[in-house]
Amino acid sequence: MSLFSAFPARCQDRRSSVSSSRSAGHFGGRSLLALGAALLLAACGELPLLGKGGAPADAVPEKAACTASTVNAGACPACPACPGAPTVAPAFSRALLPADYADLPGWGDDEVAAAWPAFLQSCRGIASKSHGAAWKRVCDLARQSEGKPGFDPRRFFESQLRPYALANNAGARPVFEGTITGYYEPLLRGSRERSKSFAQPLLGVPDDLLTIDLGTLFPELKDKRVRGRLEGNKVVPYWSRADIVARGERLPARPLLWVDDAIELFFLQIQGSGRVRLPDGSLVRVNYADQNGHPYQSIGRVLIERGELKAEEASMQGIQAWARANPARLDDLLNSNPSYVFFREMPANGNTSNPSAGPQGALGVPLTPERSLAIDPRAVPLGAPVFLATTRPNSAQPLNRLMLAQDTGGAIKGAVRADFFWGFGKEAGEQAGRMKQSGRMWVLLPPEAAPQ
Repeated sequence: MSLFSAFPARCQDRRSSVSSSRSAGHFGGRSLLALGAALLLAACGELPLLGKGGAPADAVPEKAACTASTVNAGACPACPACPGAPTVAPAFSRALLPADYADLPGWGDDEVAAAWPAFLQSCRGIASKSHGAAWKRVCDLARQSEGKPGFDPRRFFESQLRPYALANNAGARPVFEGTITGYYEPLLRGSRERSKSFAQPLLGVPDDLLTIDLGTLFPELKDKRVRGRLEGNKVVPYWSRADIVARGERLPARPLLWVDDAIELFFLQIQGSGRVRLPDGSLVRVNYADQNGHPYQSIGRVLIERGELKAEEASMQGIQAWARANPARLDDLLNSNPSYVFFREMPANGNTSNPSAGPQGALGVPLTPERSLAIDPRAVPLGAPVFLATTRPNSAQPLNRLMLAQDTGGAIKGAVRADFFWGFGKEAGEQAGRMKQSGRMWVLLPPEAAPQ
């Protein structure tokens, strides 16, 4: 994207399909309850219930103030029955507005058949999601229809799925345009042995990192997780990036590999997955495994605020150039971001040498270059087809095509917000690093899954 100050922190809150052994069940229930209760009480203490107009819910208007004597005298009218809590539509429904295929710019020009393999990949994971029965029906029909004489993927989508425009603040004044950024799968140089040339550790998940799912204690906190470590009988925040670097070998985390470049390792943490070429020429694929729980701080924004770069210079490429020119100041810059990402090595399956075989996304299926999209799953069903209307990086050239919502990212928040997966390697990185465009999105749904 054009501004690294907005470069997506892809891994900071990513929902991984990999379960962690460092779960809530691995330490005392009382510690969990105490932590959960403290968080809940803190939240309640900071968020008073509000009535209409923002007044506290327990505030009584002057005209309704009645004393015991006025009530007994009949001067105070009886208070009306309290209305029930209003039913609020889920974010998924509020973000969608009915549309027609004629509303999708360039729908008739896109090579929809190029998205068909990615759609079939989505079918492997989407049946277990919301409205799974509806998607199973569509996916079963897709498999049966493929390869038959005269089969046309465009007509299949038009006959089986209905488009819905995504909108931020859907309601009286919906906002249909949002930000589209890009990401990619980088290639690093590394080794399984530490040396002077390969001195940067690519760490696995530390043994003392606790991931606490608050939803197991409080259903209203579903999908809320915190990370920390035990210090005596207390749960405290996990180490920050600066702490992790300073602790070095004292951190109970096994280095999976050693790489040669600190700034490239930092970008790998932002992207969430990548490949490492070993000295013998073989490739190792690594994917996001967990994160230290600290919020992401953009180093591009830090450089802008320090006057080191202008806003238009703070692309991924601009930051890499600054790092090469200022090696002695690099550690200080990287440590300004307290977030740290840990990885897992993916099983060798013969695909690491194939640039077209993408990494595994949040849906649990391989991503397809230029057809997979990272979205906010609170607004867009993970696995669903999404038609994207935007422009190519740093240009006004239209980029209108059918995509598949197969990934998520910590910085991808909102209905009209997406991260375009460009693929693997240097060229994909150049496109991703320059991409920060305006765009519109339509999600395609089976009739049975239509928002109510």
